[in-house]
Amino acid sequence: QVQLVESGGGLVQAGGSLRLSCAASGRTFSNYAMGWFRQAPGKEREFVAAITWTGDSTYADSVKGRFTISRDNAKNTVYLQMNSLKPEDTAVYYCAARRAYLPDYDQARYDYWGQGTQVTVSS
Repeated sequence: QVQLVESGGGLVQAGGSLRLSCAASGRTFSNYAMGWFRQAPGKEREFVAAITWTGDSTYADSVKGRFTISRDNAKNTVYLQMNSLKPEDTAVYYCAARRAYLPDYDQARYDYWGQGTQVTVSS
């Protein structure tokens, strides 16, 4: 069992930055691929970024070059550094864990989810 708790959301102006954190419980955090997803009002939840055990990452085209996912296995934490934020980045951001080496774009392939953290970008 893995429990995930996100933090770091908030209100920021367009062009600003935020760093989200996701703290995981359990002793086998390093055996999980980790992902970030987001859900904007009235829209379906979508893939944002993901990372393997060893730090290989992948991104949605909409955030490539602006967002960076990273993880610290010693601290059981995954991060999402978000720069050059745009109003369209406004959403609830969710952290997810997958019992596999490779991450996935499909949210149905993730085994554990956090409760989400709100990110609001004002224009």
